[in-house]
Amino acid sequence: MKRFRNNKTVWLTAAAVIMAGSMTIHSALAYFTANASAQGGHPISLGSKTDITEDFSDWTKHIEIANTGENDCYIRVKVFSGSQFDVEFSGESGAWSQGDDEYWYYSEIVPAGGKTSVLNAKINVPADFEDDFNVVVIQECTPVQFDENGKAYADWTQKIDTTSDFNGEEAGE
Repeated sequence: MKRFRNNKTVWLTAAAVIMAGSMTIHSALAYFTANASAQGGHPISLGSKTDITEDFSDWTKHIEIANTGENDCYIRVKVFSGSQFDVEFSGESGAWSQGDDEYWYYSEIVPAGGKTSVLNAKINVPADFEDDFNVVVIQECTPVQFDENGKAYADWTQKIDTTSDFNGEEAGE
């Protein structure tokens, strides 16, 4: 009888620990980008400055990006709408093109003070769908780079220098 009580105590203790531990586990999802806006809008800028304009009508987001920085830049856009929705893109002929990475790239350099033409993202929602959902538009801007022959190109792999603060001074000084 004593052995049964000891086993029962061990199993009850283990079950209590597992239940308490599982109540503290929360799922988490995060991503980082050079510029993002959430519902209500909160831009994050880590360099070049751009403003995004999004109008919405007939299940279509009309996206236009303005370069408000001091340097010319290249711009790309990605739309997240959930896997249950298809998104059809359209815009001025030749102005936007889709890359292999699901981004849409603006074909021209956007000068300081300039803006892109409109990129339309039509969200195809099933007729019987009744829930709310969010469509997130991420837009990124990278400064124009030049090769040794003077040809302009975009470097989307450029890293942020974390050894200096935003004033250009070495961190820790």
